[in-house]
Formats: sequence, C-alpha cells, structure tokens
Amino acid sequence: MKKEFEEWVDNHVGNQDSKTAIVTGANTGIGFYTALGLAKKGANVILAGRSEEKLQHAISSILEDLPAARVSMAIVDLASLQSVRDFAGQFLKDHRQLDLLVLNAGVMMPPAATTEEGFELQFGVNYLAHFLLTQLLLPVMRSTPNARVVTVSSIAHRAGVIDFDNLRLEKPFDTRKLYYQSKLANIIFALELARREVGQEQPVMSVACHPGITASDLQRHLDPEIIRKMNFMETWQGSLPTLLAATKTDVQPGDYYGPDGEGEFMGWPAPGVIEERALDTELGKLLWEKSMVYSGLQGNVQY
Repeated sequence: MKKEFEEWVDNHVGNQDSKTAIVTGANTGIGFYTALGLAKKGANVILAGRSEEKLQHAISSILEDLPAARVSMAIVDLASLQSVRDFAGQFLKDHRQLDLLVLNAGVMMPPAATTEEGFELQFGVNYLAHFLLTQLLLPVMRSTPNARVVTVSSIAHRAGVIDFDNLRLEKPFDTRKLYYQSKLANIIFALELARREVGQEQPVMSVACHPGITASDLQRHLDPEIIRKMNFMETWQGSLPTLLAATKTDVQPGDYYGPDGEGEFMGWPAPGVIEERALDTELGKLLWEKSMVYSGLQGNVQY
C-alpha cells in the first residue's frame, strides 16, 4: 500500500468497523482505492463490477495489504438495467443494512455505443444505472442510521448540458459532449436526492465529489497523444475526495468535494465549486421524473 495513501487514511478516515459499503467500479482506479481505504478502516466492503476476474484480482490485492479485510465481490453490468435489478435484489436478500453506497463506476468518451436498453452508453452507465441502483437500495439505507450515498461526478460537469432529445444517440455523435452531459446528470442527481431526503424519518445523506485530473483506466479511450501532454495525479490521491465525502463526520447534504489546487485539477480534498446549471432545482425535478420512467420505475417504458 502506498505510504502516503496509508497515512492520509489513518489521519482522515474514522473507524468504519460496523459499516457495510458498496463501491461500484471497484476493480480498478479510484474505486479500488476507495474500497481499499474503507477496508483499511474496518468496513465490510462489497466491490461491484462486471468482471469476476478483475474483481478477484482487486480483492487479492487488498488482502495482500490487509489480510483481515472484510471484502467480497458482486457482479453487476451497469450497461444493463436488468443486471442492476438482479444485483440489488440479491443484495437485499443477503443484507439488512447498507451504510454507504459509492456510485463510482463510469466510462469516459468511448466510441458510439448504447446500453442494453438503448441509452447512450455514458448516460446509461455513468448516470441512469446508478440512479436505478440508488432507488432500489434506498429502503434499506433509510433503515440504516446515518447512511450515505456518494456520487462521483467530474469537473467536466461544468461544460455539460442535459439534452433530453439526445439520450439515445438521436443526434450526431459527440463523445465529449455526451460525457459532460452524464457527469452533469450525476451531480444534479446527488443534489436532488439530498433535497428529496429532507423530511424522511431517517434521511439518507447525499453528497458528491470529483477526482480532478487523475490517472486511471477511465482514460483508455482518449487519444494517447493528448494523454502524454497532460499532468495527472496518482490514482490513490484522486480517490481521496471520494473517501472524504464517504466518511467525513460533519458532511452536510449536497456537499461536494474535489482537489484544492487551481481549477480543482490536482491537490488535496476540499470543498468544490458546483456549476450554476447543476443547482437548477427545476432541472433537478425534471431529470428525476424522467429518470423514473427511463429506469422502468414508473410508467410504461419500452426499450
């Protein structure tokens, strides 16, 4: 385990012994280090992903550093809403508490593709599958004291626009624009969930974060020439805003964390700046209502 990462976790993350956590996309990158940090502090961590082989490798890596860690895997393909339903259903059969749900998994600027239900891949994986997963797990989280949902967004949300007429590749494909859209949807969702939990008997805390410019497998679809010209934080450091959002004791609903450097590109975790568009409460309501239909939770949806 990286010494700097270990020291940061020891100094900033409290005891997680009694907690159960799910981290999506935990087989690599920021998700892996998020799972590692939570496991180091005693949480029962479920690493969720679509590749059993990669998840097993991640678990083996954690156990090499932390032989007593409580870690397990769960298979879920976020490009399939049915897979999300199956995963959530199995979790609810096996568990009676869920303290922490980290919505981390994502894809970044891939070639044109759609999910099983026909949604543009980035919107479907980065946002809609996580929306559905949260809705399905909210009941158990509301019965777990001080439960928390952490949504991983991006500084790219600043350039995002939600185009409800282009969620299924109806318009000429622009992978960058669609990535920005998905990450804006993430943070709008986190804020809307925070608002909707107000008044619940035992509300679930909803917060968001972003990793700045961090080296990870997420960049695998980018032009290698562009990558060579960029400066990236190491992956462990990029995971720290997520760990802070997940464990900070005085976090408030709707908080947002990212690196503290110029432009929030690099640095140590601190409160971040949310683009004004994401604060639009009417847009938040509209996206939520449409997502209930898109995800099959309301209305008669046909894929």
